[in-house]
Amino acid sequence: MGIIINLDVMMAKRKMRSSELAEKIGITNANLSILKNNKAKAIRFSTLEAICEALNCQPGDLLEYVKDYDMEEMSDEK
Repeated sequence: MGIIINLDVMMAKRKMRSSELAEKIGITNANLSILKNNKAKAIRFSTLEAICEALNCQPGDLLEYVKDYDMEEMSDEK
């Protein structure tokens, strides 16, 4: 089981590039990439809040629970 971060989907809906979002929320492009690729083990509420503010969305728009989620399977699909 696991949590998937649908950050790339919301960024596409808002037509925002990674570099622009990273600058707006004050994190590096590398750390944003970790979030986008579902490699993050945790996310600070302050970071989640900044992402939601920048993308004008709710946490539920970004986070999704998937039962029996396999990280390796997910990375093989990309």
